[in-house]
Amino acid sequence: MTYHEAQPFSVALIQAHIELGNPPENRSHIRTLMEQAVTAELKPDLIVLPEMWNTGYALDRIHELADQEGAETREWISAFASTHQVNVVAGSIAEKKSDGHVYNTMIVFDRSGAEVASYSKIHLFRLMDEEKYLQPGEEKVLFTLDGGIQAGASICYDIRFPELARSLALSGANLLIVPAEWPHPRLHHWRTLLTARAIENQMYVIACNRVGRSGDTDFFGHSLIIDPWGEIIAEGGEQEDIITGTIESALVQDVRGRIPVFEDRRPSLYDR
Repeated sequence: MTYHEAQPFSVALIQAHIELGNPPENRSHIRTLMEQAVTAELKPDLIVLPEMWNTGYALDRIHELADQEGAETREWISAFASTHQVNVVAGSIAEKKSDGHVYNTMIVFDRSGAEVASYSKIHLFRLMDEEKYLQPGEEKVLFTLDGGIQAGASICYDIRFPELARSLALSGANLLIVPAEWPHPRLHHWRTLLTARAIENQMYVIACNRVGRSGDTDFFGHSLIIDPWGEIIAEGGEQEDIITGTIESALVQDVRGRIPVFEDRRPSLYDR
């Protein structure tokens, strides 16, 4: 099955609790929720997982807990995507690469189970000491879903950097996908920044946040699907849930045609 921009494209966000430093338990739990999503009355075209769902922020043990080359994650999620004929943005995981560093990496699979993209988080969050334990990615990533939807990759803290979202939009993205572990008390920031990225770039934003408590930190969920006008299509609460909604790619071109932001840009006048 392929997607045409005139057709609605259904999305399921797995807003899950993550057990700190317990990859086997997290894999089992995430798989259960994914199975619930694909057996729902409206089967999704795309499943999105939250940030660092395999380990949580067990950064002091991240080198022992990280998935080596993402091999285990790639194997079972590829098989799941193929079996259920669903696109999967495997949130992000702690991935230990061949260079010996651990990265916060998003992996994307199409309906056939083929890997279509991998993105390592560019901006590391110093308030959670990411820069002490993780290696930053060095390139932006754009990928295609179902042959018709151009999607840009972004992870959590990345949304505080509007340059990244704008660069992805200028490269052709009409959808921004954001796995996250975004905590209290910054719910207002979360909703405002995501809405701003949608409005200023006239594109959909799909953001999947975790819930639950980890150490002294509470995560509030509120996963969001936002349209190119900045209108909220779907939003989770603060409990574990599967948030669903549909997007229509043609709306992006409609909005961009009505308010020609990209045509009216004057980049030669902008300061760095």
